[in-house]
Amino acid sequence: PTWQQTMLRIKDPSKSLPFYTDLLGMTLIDKLDFPQYEFSLYFLTTLPEGEEYKLTPGTQAAHDYLWSMDGVALELTHNHGTEKDDKFEGYHVGNKEKDGFGHIAINVADVYATSAKLETAGCEFKKKPDEGRMKGLAFVYDPDGYWVEIVKRSEEAKIENEMTFSQTMIRIKDPKKSLEFYKRLGMKVLSERHYKDFSLFFLASSVIPDGAVYKEMFHPVLELTHNHGTEDDADFKHYNGNETGRQGFGHIGFLVDDVYAACDGLRGMGYGFRKEPDAGSMKGLAFAYDPDGYSVEIIKRGGMDFGDKKVEG
Repeated sequence: PTWQQTMLRIKDPSKSLPFYTDLLGMTLIDKLDFPQYEFSLYFLTTLPEGEEYKLTPGTQAAHDYLWSMDGVALELTHNHGTEKDDKFEGYHVGNKEKDGFGHIAINVADVYATSAKLETAGCEFKKKPDEGRMKGLAFVYDPDGYWVEIVKRSEEAKIENEMTFSQTMIRIKDPKKSLEFYKRLGMKVLSERHYKDFSLFFLASSVIPDGAVYKEMFHPVLELTHNHGTEDDADFKHYNGNETGRQGFGHIGFLVDDVYAACDGLRGMGYGFRKEPDAGSMKGLAFAYDPDGYSVEIIKRGGMDFGDKKVEG
């Protein structure tokens, strides 16, 4: 398995897409339109500096690229009509009490320069680089209010891009259970940081070499944040981003060679499935639950016919 996506729901693609492409340097690599269900999916990723993307989003060629990539895409889900619904109050962006989802992040060469550039472009900040106790670290809001951390990459990194999509952070209750689960999906622990009240675990996809330094990497990491003591509280549970009234973050997703075999490998862990491979109308696609109840999409490498309205290429 390879980690392939992080999904966030958005209100207005005409605002979100320019933010992530024009300001954060990502490329729109594919789009899946489902007019029959009134939603669209936009997939963005960071490509190496100078690499020209010649495929047209929405075409079969772009689909083939998306479902075979080694990198990680940011999937933005747009439910049609939210952009013009005055009564729509927006998505739940996380970081309230017991929220599981925290943020995504970009790595940059110069946090101050990037933050100044984003401020000039009209972006608002949760934290500017010199605010608070932790200097040289920033959080900018995306158009929906999701937090995007701006992190300085290592001086040893051989990356020409000004910005790279670098992490997804979710909170976990019990690291022993979560690490075992994600290792089943091919992820490897690159680094652990243990503090008085919390610990951080940085996991990378199976395509990343053992011993890689995450602040030197082009690919993102999955950051698992553990607040000490939650594992001993039988009643504690994080919100997973899919509850009614708290929807925002949706899932992370993995590409696998055999969806059925991958699900069999997870089934014995006992966390269950939101959708079994043969449930519903879309056969061969699954959503497993991780130990905290986050949805984990299991997708066949190479893709399948999702029933979207394709663009002629």
